[in-house]
Amino acid sequence: MSDLDPTLLARIQFGANISFHILFPTISIALSWVLIYFKVRYARSGDEKWMEAYRLYVKVFALTFALGVVSGITMSFQFGTNWPGYMEKVGNIAGPLLAYEILTAFFLEAGFLGIMLFGFRRVPGWLHTLATVLVAFGTALSAFWILALNSWMQTPVGHEMRDGVAHAVDWWQIVFNPSMPYRLTHMVLASGLTVAFLIAGLSAYQRLKGDERPAVSAALTTGVVLAAILIPIQIFVGDQHGLNTLKHQPQKVAAMEANWETRPAVPLVLFAWPDEQARDNHYEIAIPYGASLILGHSPNAVVPGLNDFRGNHPPVKPVFFAFRIMVGIGLLMLAVSWLATLQIWRRGEPIPLVNRALVAMTFAGWVATLAGWYVTEIGRQPWLVSGVLRTADAVSAVPAPMIAATLAAYLATYAFLLAAYVSVLFYLARKARIPGTTVKDKDQIPFVHEGLPGETAKA
Repeated sequence: MSDLDPTLLARIQFGANISFHILFPTISIALSWVLIYFKVRYARSGDEKWMEAYRLYVKVFALTFALGVVSGITMSFQFGTNWPGYMEKVGNIAGPLLAYEILTAFFLEAGFLGIMLFGFRRVPGWLHTLATVLVAFGTALSAFWILALNSWMQTPVGHEMRDGVAHAVDWWQIVFNPSMPYRLTHMVLASGLTVAFLIAGLSAYQRLKGDERPAVSAALTTGVVLAAILIPIQIFVGDQHGLNTLKHQPQKVAAMEANWETRPAVPLVLFAWPDEQARDNHYEIAIPYGASLILGHSPNAVVPGLNDFRGNHPPVKPVFFAFRIMVGIGLLMLAVSWLATLQIWRRGEPIPLVNRALVAMTFAGWVATLAGWYVTEIGRQPWLVSGVLRTADAVSAVPAPMIAATLAAYLATYAFLLAAYVSVLFYLARKARIPGTTVKDKDQIPFVHEGLPGETAKA
């Protein structure tokens, strides 16, 4: 145990914490807006299926939000326990950005979440709808501030170093740094896709279990169509994000492509086993000129090589394989969502085989998001803040055995919570079809916007 590297263990521990935490904001960011969509559809049509869908997925949102808050707390402690050098060096920038997230987004979410979840029959319909909108806005605002900080760590600007400490010079540049718009858009779309497949998967599960309610069909169509719309946009945004990364972090792109020498006419490596010691790839399967075409939009475009960044590039294998997992899941999302949409358009619902595929992909968004996050974060190494603070310079002096013990405790707890979360989601989906659980009395339906068709007016 004493031979373990405390820096590596601290990185693994923080990676485990953030990997678990990111699962839940990835859902809550977009799910809150889908809930608004369900309410608006009910308000306009008076069709109870939309409110039944709302009632199921507002429970999913509540459970997701709670786990997101709890898992986020453990990360904040690690800034002090495992990474004291981070706040010592860049705390003048990271501290205010984290504070803005709490003072604006978190307080907004916390202030109106109670009304959204428990105010159905206690407040006017317009206030309940407003609370739902404000919670959704709060989740988006939270993502904005967190991604502003993370993007600044990738492409830091707007600061100056004084006695080895970063000080803000231009907050506009810090917040809207070169990679921030691409990273924010990419993450918001990832959240939308995660929620789309979550809803489609749970709805397909209900359909396979014999639930024939119109609410299931409405939710299934919503999830499938949303995924079919978002995935092409995500592919385009991902391409633009890649070009931005090529400009500002060429060593990360070189690792993503496992390209060792800077050269033109670089092939797109579909599979290989990168060997950092030999500085070469084994078992390579590649498409000629592919990488140059994608990254430079020309078959002779020059692609940076890892050998130009010796000692200053990320570990190649994790970045290389994580990138291919992300892209592979994205292409699978494209195929399944378009096939399911076509079947809904032609026959009203997907065939059982496609429903099974949707169930299998219920959490595909999580896999793609984590893979993309690993590309982003591991691809930044050996820097914690690119060009400003190395990871090794920020780690604490906590002994390796202590980090290993807490890491084991974290992993066991997270495995239990994750299994419980997934099982509860499918339990809620099954319970929704139990006789007597469907809302039939309009007076019991949660409030929607006052004065619109289908409104239940009870104050």
